[in-house]
Amino acid sequence: MIETVCIIDDDPIFVYGTKVLLNYNSSFCSSVIVHEDGMEALENLTAMVKGGEQLPDLIFLDLNMPIMDGWEFLDEFVKLPIKRKPRVYIVSSSIDKQDIEKANTYDIVKDFIVKPLSESILSDLFKTIETEGAA
Repeated sequence: MIETVCIIDDDPIFVYGTKVLLNYNSSFCSSVIVHEDGMEALENLTAMVKGGEQLPDLIFLDLNMPIMDGWEFLDEFVKLPIKRKPRVYIVSSSIDKQDIEKANTYDIVKDFIVKPLSESILSDLFKTIETEGAA
């Protein structure tokens, strides 16, 4: 089961909606961490690594954010000395084929999801994760 989900997105409406979906169906996860930009997320996740804390199991990452965007976050995050890396799902309003192709160049990125998230998308995603975990 997914214990912790991290949402990295500066859109309060998306964050609120995603938290509602995750909390509505308690089988999805037990806790949610939110960061409003890539820099804030990177600093906090780096501190967790240095402190020996367990990182979130799953990260929903937006691409277009102030301060540090999703691509910059990924470039730095993959450098962290992490034994068990979280599953990263890019969740973006972008439908640019180049963004999707670029996302596929990162081993840590499991999928590219075009906003908005829905309960059925989350349900399918979590079923896939459970199936992969059982294999």
